[in-house]
Amino acid sequence: MKSLKDNPLFLLLATGGLLGLYFPLGRLAHDAGLNPLLWALIISLGPGVILVLASLRDREGWGRGWGFALAAAVLAYVIPNGITFAAISHIGSGFMALMYACSPIVTAVLSMAFGVRPPSGRLLAGVALGFGGAVLIAWSRSSAGWNSETMWALLAFLVPLSLGLGNVFRTAYWPEGVSPLRLAAQTNVAAVLPLGALLIGSAGLAPFGQLANAPALVLLQVIVSTAMFVAFFRLQWVGGPTYLSQIGYVGAAVGLAAGVFFLRESYPVLVWAGAGLIATGVVVSNLPQRQAKPSQGN
Repeated sequence: MKSLKDNPLFLLLATGGLLGLYFPLGRLAHDAGLNPLLWALIISLGPGVILVLASLRDREGWGRGWGFALAAAVLAYVIPNGITFAAISHIGSGFMALMYACSPIVTAVLSMAFGVRPPSGRLLAGVALGFGGAVLIAWSRSSAGWNSETMWALLAFLVPLSLGLGNVFRTAYWPEGVSPLRLAAQTNVAAVLPLGALLIGSAGLAPFGQLANAPALVLLQVIVSTAMFVAFFRLQWVGGPTYLSQIGYVGAAVGLAAGVFFLRESYPVLVWAGAGLIATGVVVSNLPQRQAKPSQGN
């Protein structure tokens, strides 16, 4: 029996569950008056420092992988997080969660197009079921008359494209001999520079004072993000790009549940039907024999 660190289903549920907490936490950060780019910066800066300290025992090879880390950071963190936390106050946390739920379809298409660990038929079936669940949730959102602004909604569609490209890129160009923990540290550190430059260039240093508005929320987000990144990079190595991308489905379902239990939000029946379909897709994806680990990392 595989240990939990090598168990794709456990890693999928852990990573997706932690990702799902980003959406209510991001909404609470907005309500507390924190700048969206500042919040995106905290999500990389806090975990980056912690993960670097955690991986210092591996003293060799720190000069390798920084080009990979910067490209991965822009695709997976800077673009998606920057758009997410800027748009969330305009189109809602639920809609942004759905953008993450679209990333498996984009990832599957890109994986097949570029021949990077293309998904099996069973995995494609699971992805399709999950996408059907996301469509049900989106349809319910529309019929409920929830607010949406066209420009922000269109911009939000760049999120699944960027995530899909990031998922495929990390598998295709993973530096040989570099562990998932090391890459998690390097990628988060690499994200700090462009996010910091965007923040200071647009608003100066003033937003940093906003951190005093919600110190407990900042600490909680750093803890959640650090745990998510550890599981995320391990899942990338174990499961491949399309399997990993299903965290968007799990995250969307968890985000809905968190909205109900913590933000006192309510959703129509179709939303819960969609969440059930997403869960079915995850189960179907795990019915066949799990994929073998690639010969990358440690």
